[in-house]
Amino acid sequence: MNAPEKLAAEAPYVGRWWHLLEDGRLQCDLCPRDCRLHEGQRGLCFVRMRGEGESRDKMLLTTYGRSSGFCVDPIEKKPLNQFYPGTSVLSFGTAGCNLACKFCQNWDISKSREFDRLTDQATPETIARAAAELGCRSVAFTYNDPVIFAEYAMDVADACHARGIQTVAVTAGYMHDQPRREFYAKMDAANVDLKGYTEDFYFKLTGAHLQPVLDTLAYLKRETDVWFEITTLLIPGRNDSDAELEAECRWIMAELGPDVPLHFSAFHPDWKMTDVPPTPPETLTRARDIATKAGLRYVYTGNVHDIEGGTTYCPHCHHAVIARDWYRILDYRIGDRAGNGGRCLECGGAIAGRYQKFDLKKAFGPRRIPVRLAEMNP
Repeated sequence: MNAPEKLAAEAPYVGRWWHLLEDGRLQCDLCPRDCRLHEGQRGLCFVRMRGEGESRDKMLLTTYGRSSGFCVDPIEKKPLNQFYPGTSVLSFGTAGCNLACKFCQNWDISKSREFDRLTDQATPETIARAAAELGCRSVAFTYNDPVIFAEYAMDVADACHARGIQTVAVTAGYMHDQPRREFYAKMDAANVDLKGYTEDFYFKLTGAHLQPVLDTLAYLKRETDVWFEITTLLIPGRNDSDAELEAECRWIMAELGPDVPLHFSAFHPDWKMTDVPPTPPETLTRARDIATKAGLRYVYTGNVHDIEGGTTYCPHCHHAVIARDWYRILDYRIGDRAGNGGRCLECGGAIAGRYQKFDLKKAFGPRRIPVRLAEMNP
């Protein structure tokens, strides 16, 4: 059995992107944290570890083959509104994270230091086979950031592509250039969290920096064919001012162009920010108006009931081409064309995204279906 086929319980998985320092420490080169580790020490993400004994000069990925759970979700939940709308996606994550967001909405997984959170196991081939048998158009690496389990995600992506299944990264985009290139070479789509648009916000509330995330977004646009959308969680009084939103939208327009979808989602009190109130719906509407006025063509609201904010509009004739109520598609007005695009049935204008033949009656809808994959391993 090759190493990518082994489960973490059978053998330690030797990771990529590290080098030994002259002082004897091992440096992780995956993300800008550049964790420098002594024997047996873990990085901030907790799941990347310098080995001990015979493995002391190696970086180990301790969560390879292990998951905090698998679910079949609507693709719109990632959120991806313009990547094969109405299809289902097999979603899973592991544990840990390389950011330290005080407002984390998935803290029970991303901040986990207990491997009993990892309740399911699956080889890459098992995941790909399960996705095919479950009728999923894609597999998503989500719940916690796939950057920290990149080797596992990449092996899963290879297995998925062999079966014609797409792959999706839901990520904060915080990684170095070389692993970024290797990782996104395996991805078909991504939703990248742009958590705010000031260095002060990133440093104080995420323990990270803004520029590497902007670098990831610019790389995706300029050097890949990956379809990507952006999500900004709006936190009252922290990153929701008109000035910051206007600056973010100006940067997106200038560096990424008008066709990259932008999602503004509502914060709810959690983790270490339980004293901050939930985001008012009117804040999301205001942000959407700012983005639209800046020239962005596809702007959405999330975590609130807002049919208008969840609907895709044709940027040419302004008719609704995909009407949504939460994750349920109410109407679909995009026709097929050659390649991966679509056209508005009203005016024939191009709609950015990835589309396929669509039957409204066969749309996956708002269901969420937990599945167990451990028993499906060969």
